[in-house]
Amino acid sequence: MSDNIHSQLKELPELLSIGEVSNIFKIHPDTLRNWEKNGNLIPLRVGPRKDRKYRKQDIESIINKIGNKLTLPQLEQFLWRSADILRGKIDSSDYKKYIFGLLFYKRISDVWDEEYKKIMDEYSDESLAMADYNHRFQVPKDCKWSVVTEVSENIGRKLNDIFDKITNVNSPKLDKIFNDLDFASKDRFPNETLQRLINHFSQYNFGSNYISSDLLGDSYEYLIKQFAADAGKKGGEFYTPREVERVIIGIVKPHQKDHIYDPTVGSGGFLLEAYNYLKDKSSERVARTLYFYGQEINISTFAIAKINMFLHGLDSSDIRRGDTLANPQFLNNMGNLQTFDIVVANPPYSIKDWEFELFKSDKYGRTQEYELPPQKNADYAFILHILKSLNANGRAGVVLPHGVLFRGGSEGRIREQIIKNDLIEAIISMPSKLFYGVGIPVAILILNKNKSEQKKNKILFIEAEKDFLEGKNQNTLRKQDIDKIIKAYDQYQDIEKYARVVDIKEIKENEYNLNVRRYIDSSEKQEQIDVKQVWKELQTMEKEREMINKKVTSFIKELGYEK
Repeated sequence: MSDNIHSQLKELPELLSIGEVSNIFKIHPDTLRNWEKNGNLIPLRVGPRKDRKYRKQDIESIINKIGNKLTLPQLEQFLWRSADILRGKIDSSDYKKYIFGLLFYKRISDVWDEEYKKIMDEYSDESLAMADYNHRFQVPKDCKWSVVTEVSENIGRKLNDIFDKITNVNSPKLDKIFNDLDFASKDRFPNETLQRLINHFSQYNFGSNYISSDLLGDSYEYLIKQFAADAGKKGGEFYTPREVERVIIGIVKPHQKDHIYDPTVGSGGFLLEAYNYLKDKSSERVARTLYFYGQEINISTFAIAKINMFLHGLDSSDIRRGDTLANPQFLNNMGNLQTFDIVVANPPYSIKDWEFELFKSDKYGRTQEYELPPQKNADYAFILHILKSLNANGRAGVVLPHGVLFRGGSEGRIREQIIKNDLIEAIISMPSKLFYGVGIPVAILILNKNKSEQKKNKILFIEAEKDFLEGKNQNTLRKQDIDKIIKAYDQYQDIEKYARVVDIKEIKENEYNLNVRRYIDSSEKQEQIDVKQVWKELQTMEKEREMINKKVTSFIKELGYEK
């Protein structure tokens, strides 16, 4: 498109009007004025009316600077630099929500301007251009990005007011998106800091003509990962490494029109990975037939997930806030848990403080066939919730700590019943240190309500602990590691020192212990020791030692040191 702009310029005079430049870039005149404020474009005042005119060479310079196609690395670095403005002023685990909120606000405001201009260019009808049905999101006139750029005092209060208004006019679509944002504290957000942030985001047009949903969505994912790394242990609370998500999605294999649910949705990575998987395997049209559902307890993380889906253009995704164990949000008309084709999850590990009493008297039937999970550990509560959320043909992939494979007590009895019900298809032991701030080893459980005849009364064990790229603080899975796991699952057969199909009878003999190392010996063979040869060598060494001692004693005598 940059080439098209250059060709348009050749036909125009050396001095261009604001309307001509706006048309070239397909942007609102207010965006040009923002460029002027930021020093990116300097207008000339021409004629008795002092009309704004722009030199063609200046416009060509802007094209060369931002063009229409920011590369992904350029956009990623630009967005990450916005965090530098807040770093040191706000806790690293907290400022991400403010960056994400401003980014989303800038996006919907610039897109609204694009939509408005398109209608005006085609129909010259302002009432039509303002009509709600011609806009993806509603951005009132007094809430435009150009408005906040004019504010010099109490910028934080103005932003809060704008977010409230945008939320109200877009209800219920944007409910709770901005709830956890408060820019009004001048101690945390001095006017100078907010002005720097606004000027930073004003440098580029974030409309869809300039930045596609795929490009912006990918850069947003990059930001999420960077914030997770920056936050350390807290980062693991909202971010699952994409490599782990690819393993699970590659195993459960979403199909056209599947309903996919994540009960601990975090930033929405699992759902997006399912979309990308089907998009790559088939087409974007087919991928958009998927139905996405997610629930998240943390309000900041909930907002991150919602924005993530919006920026990827997946507006129909149903993301809800609440405690999945205490107050599940997805219910059918009968008040029972809604069921899905696929459930994917990385629940928080071994929660001690959870709503045990509510689960004890669970009205959703999650403990109908099973014993209660222990009061001080919620791992199996999440497993039972996931099982209850699967339809008759449903399949699930869930990341859990190794302890779920072998712990005793009520957990052991729940595990025994799940095995007897033949609901576990595969168990994959993963490398340690894959997650931010979590060094413990984890396992992936693959569950299936309708196992094929080949897999009935069997469980596939995969020992994938040794295949990874080692990092200083965190390990990662390489493409070959991911492909190896998925291939082993698809083949569902023994692979020496890596995978083994085990009959449930053998698992029963092991008292329903699912520790992968009980079934796969991946250790290297010990070198056979020739005891007789070793004994001969020791005897020889002893004789040599005695001879040396005699010589040393003789030397000592000659030197007169012997008593």
